[in-house]
Amino acid sequence: MAEMLISREPATGAEFWRGEHGDVDAALSRARAAFPAWAARPLAERAALLERFAELVKEQGDNLATLIARETGKPLWEAKTEVAAVAGKVAISIRAHGERTGERVDDAPGGRSALRHKPHGVMAVLGPYNFPAHLPNGHMVPALLAGNVCVFKPSEKTPAVGEALVALYHQAGMPKDVVQCLIGAVNEGRALTSDPRIDGVLFTGSSTTGVAIGKALAERPGVICALEMGGNNPLVIWDTPRMADAAAIVVQSAYTTAGQRCTAARRLIVKHSVADALLAELLPLIDRIRVGAPFDDPQPYMGPVIDNDAADGLERGYAQLLEKGATVLRPLKQPDPTLPFLTPAIVEVTGLADLPDRELFGPLLQLTRVSDLDTAIAAANDTDYGLSASFVGGTEDEWQRFWRESRAGIVNRNRPTNGASSAAPFGGTGLSGNHRPGAFYAADYCAYPVASAEGDEPEATIATGLKD
Repeated sequence: MAEMLISREPATGAEFWRGEHGDVDAALSRARAAFPAWAARPLAERAALLERFAELVKEQGDNLATLIARETGKPLWEAKTEVAAVAGKVAISIRAHGERTGERVDDAPGGRSALRHKPHGVMAVLGPYNFPAHLPNGHMVPALLAGNVCVFKPSEKTPAVGEALVALYHQAGMPKDVVQCLIGAVNEGRALTSDPRIDGVLFTGSSTTGVAIGKALAERPGVICALEMGGNNPLVIWDTPRMADAAAIVVQSAYTTAGQRCTAARRLIVKHSVADALLAELLPLIDRIRVGAPFDDPQPYMGPVIDNDAADGLERGYAQLLEKGATVLRPLKQPDPTLPFLTPAIVEVTGLADLPDRELFGPLLQLTRVSDLDTAIAAANDTDYGLSASFVGGTEDEWQRFWRESRAGIVNRNRPTNGASSAAPFGGTGLSGNHRPGAFYAADYCAYPVASAEGDEPEATIATGLKD
């Protein structure tokens, strides 16, 4: 009997979807065979199919948003924003393809000098569960536009969304072997990324898995590898008369998507002289956060985390912080032990040593008070991650210094750490990425440059070094 994969609705625990694990060998064989014809199709034809895909996403957006909300547990309002990002990715990718990987032909003595780009071939795309449509789609649209074919393995926690996303590509007229959904878990992911028939791995997920993929590909430099991983992101609050706005930025940064964003703020670094004023605004605001199921009315701000395993891991991380002496400002609670709803938590860790440098992927924020900007910048950079950082308040000179000295691929001012634009590059340093930023710069890893010196006729002379 074929092995079955089952996903459950986080908000209810009920079985939501089940299906058989896919056949990696068969999927790659079909992809390999489909690549030459797809790469040979004119760019305009590939773009037109993707534009039709975007229209279908808009037309069927309510159904897709409902599916995302049910399988991830995120509120319906947030699922709708994810659907909008899926549709919007196509136009952005077409523009990025032209700007980043377009064709240039210049006149040269006796001919031309040309720069063009070629697709890599078969791309293995591994998606996460927190944005199960938007994030893998952010790899697939530019990859397909460039002429690659994609074998997409969705997270084993959100297979239904992955299956529905690929079905929309097929409905738009994309050949079924050009973009495939491979259902599976760890074994299928490992088999896919280690197979010699792949030409690229496009991954979004945890740093642990990303590092393992990088190690597995270390002896295959010809395989393009784009790793979008997690973050232990700092949010610095400095002098500002708009403390209520600063508190709202903290909530948006730390608790949107129940903290299940790679760009979510994990560490809140606050100037000591404004900390009490911030907490006077922040703690009552946290208490007002509505935690609930995706279709509750009124809508919640936060849904559950993805499952009870994730909730258990967060509770272990929370307990570890308490063991090291953290002070609870708002506790992490699981009201129903059978369901992964968690309350938004914040603990103070000022002065504590040996804090774990971990991405606690949920609604848990650690506050540290600091006396000066030197200490704030040092605390912000005290991590092996480097995805996102934000600086709220302060003077123009203080902001400029923070921007210069902070180590992150996204550095914001007076804005949340999360909510990055698809029209900008997205990626980080250290354990957050391998210097292949996605979003607008995804075009860079979906095609490689080919330089050509071209003449209309063979023409060459050898002026020196020949015998008479």
